[in-house]
Amino acid sequence: MFSLVLFLFCLLLALGVGVLAGLSDIRGMVIPNAYSLIIGTSFFIAFAGLYVAGKGHVFASLYGHLLAAGLMFAATLLMFVTRTMGAGDSKLATAFALWAGLKGLAPFLLFTALGGGVLALAAVVLQKKKPFPAPAKGSWVARVQNGESKVPYGVAIVFGALVAFYQIGYFSPSTLSLFFDVKSS
Repeated sequence: MFSLVLFLFCLLLALGVGVLAGLSDIRGMVIPNAYSLIIGTSFFIAFAGLYVAGKGHVFASLYGHLLAAGLMFAATLLMFVTRTMGAGDSKLATAFALWAGLKGLAPFLLFTALGGGVLALAAVVLQKKKPFPAPAKGSWVARVQNGESKVPYGVAIVFGALVAFYQIGYFSPSTLSLFFDVKSS
């Protein structure tokens, strides 16, 4: 039972901190490093705890998770260098790719891109309509209404992670049942 509590705590902590990262990105286009660090660390705590408890099969191999994070970091670092993505977005995507592993990387990328597309459409509407007369200074809405074309991609990354976690099966009854030792007679 402890392994289930640990898994759910770490998973929900990662998603909750991801939501905070998305809100921070909306408020000021900044994602604090601590958020990505907490998300990544929560994965290692969950992985180690489940491995020690004999429930390591909930995750794919550690190498697959590390490879997914490495691939994500390489791709997003290139995007950062070419100024198409912020450093905070890169670190956040890498931390969630660690959770997704190779198995969940494709849905993570797909739904992150779809979320980014929705945000881009929202930015176009905000620029044209300017529906908020006095948005908070420095916020994404204020910046977009003043002509900037940046998007708080942290929101899309968290959306992609949530959908990928569902697709991977982290919330499925079959995954959660792995935590209960059922012995046949």
